Amino acid sequence: MTVDQQLMTADELLRLPRGRARHELVRGELRTMPPGGWDHGREGTDIVVSLANHVRAHDLGSVAGGDTGFLLTRNPDTVRAPDVSFLRRDRVPARGTQPGYFQGAPDLAVEVISPDDLYTEVDEKVAEWLEPGTRLVFVVNPRRKTVAVHRADGSVSVLTIEDTLDGEDVVPGWTLAVREIFEQP
Repeated sequence: MTVDQQLMTADELLRLPRGRARHELVRGELRTMPPGGWDHGREGTDIVVSLANHVRAHDLGSVAGGDTGFLLTRNPDTVRAPDVSFLRRDRVPARGTQPGYFQGAPDLAVEVISPDDLYTEVDEKVAEWLEPGTRLVFVVNPRRKTVAVHRADGSVSVLTIEDTLDGEDVVPGWTLAVREIFEQP
């Protein structure tokens, strides 16, 4: 006897009750994650504050934090929520016009690896960001104190605390010393 697995849609995910766990949808399959720990939140916040200040000062677009869902594929639906995201100004929907998930990929996605994340799962997320059009993905690795920079052309650079993160042509002019992500009080 076989049992058909019922796939969830992005609309059904949006109607789930809010709780302490975060949910994402991967090819119609619900994935539940515990909330991040203190260090995880601080590392993401250090990036979002620096990035948002630069983006706002230069009118480049909009920055969002970790609970913002992006509808990446349909039938079956995939909805992911990076720890930090950026959309260019010409892609930002007017406030109140998009009550659900953003339909499409952000220009920049930042993933901060949690202690319980498997590297294969992180690699899967990177691919799911790049395939539908994310131009730059930063993977922050607190264990190694590195940031892997994945680009749409397939190239990858790994930065250490001696290096500086750069928004390249996606967020022109934005930089952040990697050291500031991991060594701030």
